[in-house]
Amino acid sequence: MPQRLMLLDAPSLYFRAFHGVPDTIRRSDGTPVNAVRGLLDMIARLTSDYQATHLVACMDDDWRPKWRVDLIPAYKSHRVAQAVADAPDVEIVPEGLTAQLPLIRHVLRLAGIAVVGAPEHEADDVVGTYASRAELPVDVVTGDRDLFQLIDDSRQVRVIYTARGMRNLELVTDRVVVEKYRVLPEQYADYAVLRGDTSDGLPGVAGIGEKSAASLLLQYGTLDGLLAAAADAASGLSAPIRSKLAAAAGYLAVAPAVVKVVRDLDLPTLEEAGAELRPIVGDARAELEGLATEWNLGGSVKRLLQAFDQRR
Repeated sequence: MPQRLMLLDAPSLYFRAFHGVPDTIRRSDGTPVNAVRGLLDMIARLTSDYQATHLVACMDDDWRPKWRVDLIPAYKSHRVAQAVADAPDVEIVPEGLTAQLPLIRHVLRLAGIAVVGAPEHEADDVVGTYASRAELPVDVVTGDRDLFQLIDDSRQVRVIYTARGMRNLELVTDRVVVEKYRVLPEQYADYAVLRGDTSDGLPGVAGIGEKSAASLLLQYGTLDGLLAAAADAASGLSAPIRSKLAAAAGYLAVAPAVVKVVRDLDLPTLEEAGAELRPIVGDARAELEGLATEWNLGGSVKRLLQAFDQRR
């Protein structure tokens, strides 16, 4: 089997699993297990359908890093349940999902799946670093459009986009990004800066929407190129666009650092992380099979075991 790396935006997936699988699925003591079951089913299907040979579950060690908040205080502010001094803020997470997070990590480790996070960084940054360094084809699995900036046909980096659910997965390549947004993947971060993103608390540039952002990047190539044109009286850039960019100058000075994923984190290599997929054997397999009964994980564990058995 040709080698292929799959990078999971794990928080995106377990949130989707929690909301996509009925929370009536519970352990005998009433603890919900829908997110665990849903995530295991996702992994079993994804690794089989897309023939992954290496897998990393990328985690948020800090879902709202202070250095990003220092640049844009509104960054993800609507998702803060409790502000914490000198530590990551507490995110608004459904109680039923919070109860499952320790089990999710435990089951992933029993399955031999590499689980990697980085201090003061989000899962996106872990994904970005591995995708940028990979020497083998990469599938990034996410429901977050921000990671479209990593797509690169020349390096065989693509996104398996889950926003429409597991029955409607979308394989996003250079061509798909261009057809949908009229920008290249390497322009996507600048496009997002201009357009803004209410889900992340990014205001964008007032008066510049998706169509105008794409049109400006088509003409000037990059945000830096656009701002250079705005500073050049002879550039031909219209007065209304100059005015809008000038009004957003403070935001535009810091937003790119917030929107662009970090690509140079100090992370374990794929070998050090244990990213190569192998059959689950021995005590780990026995414990997983025991958890399937004890925690009412049903056929989800069986399907994961079968998917990984294919790696023999």
